[in-house]
This record gives sequence, C-alpha cells and structure tokens, in this order.
Amino acid sequence: SMRGEGFSNGCRKVGIGAQNRRGTGAGQTPVRHRGIPEGMGGGPSDSPCSLLLRGSAPIMGGFQFSPHRMNDPEKLALIGSGASAIYVLKHLLDHAPAVGKSIGEISIFEKGTITGMGMPYNPLTTDRFDMSNISSEELPELPQTFADWLRAQDRDLLEELGIPRDQEITEDEVYSRLSLGRYLQSQYQALVAGLEDAGIRVREHAECPVTDISRRVEPDHLLLVTEDGATHRFDRVVIATGHCWKGEDRPEHGYYASPWPISKLLPAEGELHDFTIGTLGASLSAFDVIASLAHRHGGFSGEGAGLVFKPFPGTGNFKIVMHAAEGLLPHLQFDQVEPLREIYRHVSREELFALLDADGFLRLDTYFDRVCRPVLSKAFAEDGRADVVELLEDPEFGFRELVEKMTAEHEYTDAFKGMRKEMPEAVESVEGHQPIHWKEIMDDLMYTLNFHAERMPAEDHLKLRSVVMPFLMNVMAAMPLPSADIMLALHKAGKLDLVSGKAKVEDGGNDGDTKVTVDDDGKESSHRYRMFVDCSGQKPVELDEYPFPSLAGSGCARRARAKFLDPEKGIEALPEEKKKDAFEEDGEIFYPTGGVDVDAAYRLVDARGLGDSRIHDIAFPHTSGVRPYSYGLQACNETARIVVEGMLGKGQ
Repeated sequence: SMRGEGFSNGCRKVGIGAQNRRGTGAGQTPVRHRGIPEGMGGGPSDSPCSLLLRGSAPIMGGFQFSPHRMNDPEKLALIGSGASAIYVLKHLLDHAPAVGKSIGEISIFEKGTITGMGMPYNPLTTDRFDMSNISSEELPELPQTFADWLRAQDRDLLEELGIPRDQEITEDEVYSRLSLGRYLQSQYQALVAGLEDAGIRVREHAECPVTDISRRVEPDHLLLVTEDGATHRFDRVVIATGHCWKGEDRPEHGYYASPWPISKLLPAEGELHDFTIGTLGASLSAFDVIASLAHRHGGFSGEGAGLVFKPFPGTGNFKIVMHAAEGLLPHLQFDQVEPLREIYRHVSREELFALLDADGFLRLDTYFDRVCRPVLSKAFAEDGRADVVELLEDPEFGFRELVEKMTAEHEYTDAFKGMRKEMPEAVESVEGHQPIHWKEIMDDLMYTLNFHAERMPAEDHLKLRSVVMPFLMNVMAAMPLPSADIMLALHKAGKLDLVSGKAKVEDGGNDGDTKVTVDDDGKESSHRYRMFVDCSGQKPVELDEYPFPSLAGSGCARRARAKFLDPEKGIEALPEEKKKDAFEEDGEIFYPTGGVDVDAAYRLVDARGLGDSRIHDIAFPHTSGVRPYSYGLQACNETARIVVEGMLGKGQ
C-alpha cells in the first residue's frame, strides 16, 4: 500500500506533545553563519537518476518543485534521529520562515526505541562508565548549552548518569556519554517543539527502520519503504543514519565485530571474566571496553596520578590486551584557543579556490605549502618549538616529514611510560589553560581540507589516508585526562597491556577462542583470546552494501571516486593488492575512495555524476570517501548547516 500519512503497527509513533518536549531557549536567535564551500545549494546539475530520467522538474532557487504541485507544501523525511539529524533540525529552525514557505511537514524515522540520542550516547548501547571526549564549550550551539543543562538537573539524575554528586559542572570538563545523550535528547525535543511553533508539522516514528528508498518521476518524488512493508511518499529525504557496524559477531568464538552494544561484553550477574580479553585497536572505543569491564572487576581509589586499581577477588586472570599497529596510545587532551572549528579560519574560500591547478585539482603539497606551512610555523613558535619552525622553513620539509617528526616524538618503547611522561604537560595545558597551538591548528587545517577533499586527485587521497589520517586520528581523538588516569592505574596493576604490530584475526576454529596473529616489523607472534573485540572503528559502507538497494540498483547512487592525475604512475605506485581497485569510466581512470558519492552539498550523486537535490546523505559511513575527516559533533553541525543552506539556495 502507498500512504502519505499514517503508519502500520510495525512503526511506533512517538506521542510527545509539544508542550511536554519544550526545552529552554527553543526559540533563540539563529547563529551567525560562516562561509560555504563551492557548489553548495540547488543548481542546474540536479536531475532525477540516470535510469529514471524521463521528465525532470525545473529547479527553483534551492528547492525543486514538481510542476503540478507548485503550491503544495513539501514533505521532508529525516532518516535517523541522532546528532546529525538533531543539527539538521537546528538549522531548519534557524531558517524556519524560509523553510516554512516550502516544507510543511517533517517525518523523522528512528530504527531504535529511543529518539534524539544517537548510538554513542544511548543507554541501550553505551554504559555509565564510558566517557565522551567533548566538553560543553566544544559543542556547536543548540537551544541550551550542555553545562547549563547539567546544572539544571537533579543530583540523583546526575549520579545515575555517572556524574558524582559533589562534582562541579564546568564548560571545559568532559562528562559521560549517557549524560551527553540525555542532553542531546532534550535539545532534540526543544527543536521539534520550535519547528511546530513555527508552523512546520513534525511526525516522529520510533522502531521504524527504513529499508529502501526509490526515486520516482512524473511527478518527481520519493517512496520510502519501512520494515513492515509500508510505503510512504515524500518530496525530499535527508539520510542521517549514523554509525553502521558491518561485521558479524561470533560469540561462539568470543569474537565481537564492534563493542556495541557494550552490554554484550559484560559478565552476567554474579559472574566475572577471569581471563585475558583482547581488543583490536587502542582507540577511544577500546577505552570504552576497558572502562566498562574494569569497573566490574575491581575498584578505583585516589585521583589523578595517584589513582589505584584494586581487583576484586576471583579476578587474578582478568586482563585486557590492546593490539595497535604502531604501538601507540592516543595523545592526551589539550587546551585550545578556539574550541570550535571553522572551515575558513586560516584561508578564505576565494584564496583556497585560487590554489586549484589547471586541471581543477587541489594538490595536497600545494595546500601544505600555501596554507598549512605559514600558520603551523606561527603555532610552533607560540609553543616554543623553534626546532620545528626551522624545519618548516625548508621547502623539502612537507606533510610527510612533519608527520614523521611529530610521530617520532610520541613513540616510546613502553607506550604507558610515554603516556605517564606526557601527562604533566597535558595537565598543565588543560588545568592551566595553556593551549598546545600546533595540535589545534592541525585540526583546523584538516577540517578545512575535509570540506574540499573532492578537489584532490586520487594520488593525494591515497597519501592523505596512508600518511596523514592515522597521525591525525591519534592526535585529535585526544584522550580525556581522567580516562588516561584509569589506563595508567590498570597498567600499573598488571591488568592492561599493549601489543605493537599489525594484528590479523584468523578464521574461527573449533576451540571457542579467537586466534590473532601479529606482524611487528617482520617479527610474528600468535595470541588466543576467549573474548576479542574489534575496536578499529567505522568502515565505509560500499555501494553494494548501501542500505537502500533501489537507489543503488537504479543508478541513483554511485561509488565515491577520485580521478588519477597520472593514471600510469598512480596505479604503479599502489600496493599490489590495491591495483585491481582502480577502474575506468568514460575514458578516465579512478580510484574508489570508499562509500557512495555525494557532491559539495551532500546531494546523492547518480551514475552520470549529477547531484539530486531531493536526496541528501550525511551519514559518515556512507560519505567518508568524499569527506574523510568528518568526525565528531562539530562536523555533524557543519554538515547539517551545508545541507540546509544548500536546500535554501544560499550556497551560490
């Protein structure tokens, strides 16, 4: 059946009256908007998909209207209700007068039982011992700040959310994932109420997975199919489905393809994990596993450098071993001058596009020389690093050399001793508000590059991913100091260790264990675990895995790609196992960058390379090939802003 309204019993309509979901400051003044990259907003490139092109509708401003429905308010579907969706709602509300002229109704589809939180902050997914790594001052603007929301809560609730009763609430502190999730949900409810007050109807549907989307023409519209088989017609859709864990757990071998939900890793009531547990990766996700399990196998006393872990009786064999390819632990939290990133902080849009070469490419070396080198030199000078400033004066000292230099400073024979050595500087930075300028500037520069990555040739995409990104993720996914204290206490107690080298999970045998082989610069070792958790992070969702098969099958979506500047040399430089991935299309040679293709306004790109203004995809696992550094809530906000302003035709 095809229904524009009403859902079968397979979807649960969220019945929260506007009067009950209103939050503080829902009608606040919109924020000042920053610049927007090239090509954002509706434009003449838009058309229905290649296999459906029979009579496309005209483009009017940023919105595309069907010819016979010019005066009918449009219906927008928002798939997902996590952080990205919340910021879409926020920017729609900021532009409510303009949006309300075209969109009369928004339907929000959430596959889970809880709306407005997102996977990392959901009590069904995470745990009270798992910490976020973002403070109130780093969160992009919502109706109420995180710190103010926390201050307004009852102390019993804060304790339930993992915040001690006597802890002072501050703007620069990091708090539990659960508390951030509850905060985001309150802001989601305030935004929904604000949109309804502005005359835009909002329908919320929990436990309602969208299983397919199909494009229709004459007139242009979209059909969404929900898990119960019902179909629903919309004029446009924003895909904000968030995290997607592709691997399958094999509990019979103790193997888990992701840490989520964390409850699957916890011992049953009255039981303990009195054995060694392995993790693939030493990231913040690995620390979530460590924190959740450690608090169930012992207790902590003291604070800071004096934190001590005392194991419970019967946990003599409990231990966690992290596997990290380079044997590195994350860098530690640092203070910042500007806690919020901006796309054009260090270079204007006009200056950036002036760097494009004759073929329209933004070269990574050019970006480093013209944009990064001068501002990094200033940053290192402010940090008292005259040695690095001198190195940057050498034109042969480029991105690769800088990464190698700063990585070497973080390499230790014993990573835990290294973390303990770096702790005083980190404490001084955070507690004394002493910024580490070069780290902040590096984050800024990569944030800028991220929103123009489609301009890079394949050669530079490969260099970015193999050289720069691993370094960035180690530096920028900074570990909060309390989390580092826990890691050091566990290591001192003999309950946490790190194995360096490239780890490979072997096919499961019949013994109930997971076998892991490690190659550390040619030295091989083998390890067996009764429980092993892949914490290596989110992988791209490829075109053949795209969760909306009709879009992929009809040519409405294509895989993300970058064109080789010099195909012969570029392919020759690839590792042997990657050479087969290069492909030819319309006489040009490309390398797949991962996921599906979107344009600069996050419009889904079809098989002919045209963006569709009716379909936006902002799910990071789908778009990471085009936007490789879109991590965190600030990127969620920036992406949502780009989408909404693009819809309104403000990107021209």
